[in-house]
Amino acid sequence: MRQSQNQSKHEVKHRPHGVHKKSQNRSKHLWSAEVTEKSDALDLESHVFARKPAEIAQSLKRSAERSHRRKTTPFQSAMSMLNFYINRAGKNLSAKRRQTLDRAKDELRKAFGKTK
Repeated sequence: MRQSQNQSKHEVKHRPHGVHKKSQNRSKHLWSAEVTEKSDALDLESHVFARKPAEIAQSLKRSAERSHRRKTTPFQSAMSMLNFYINRAGKNLSAKRRQTLDRAKDELRKAFGKTK
């Protein structure tokens, strides 16, 4: 590739500020929301992660057991979806919400007869 006379070989062309970042953030947001709502492995009930821990666990268990598209056991699919949600929320989860979701993991283990 030829360098123009005015451009050094280490000079990097940049896009205008914010152009790439905006579209990248938007696509990430849409991607994670789509996975949560329209997972190929599980058909989740609406607002499943906004419930109490036992209700979250029971809903994930029902969804995992009904699904015929999952590639692992129902327990692994349900726990994976819960972990996916927690990981995608990351630092945006409040301590109280994180505690609720961690309790949902314990409830999910109980529901499937898998104790720590």
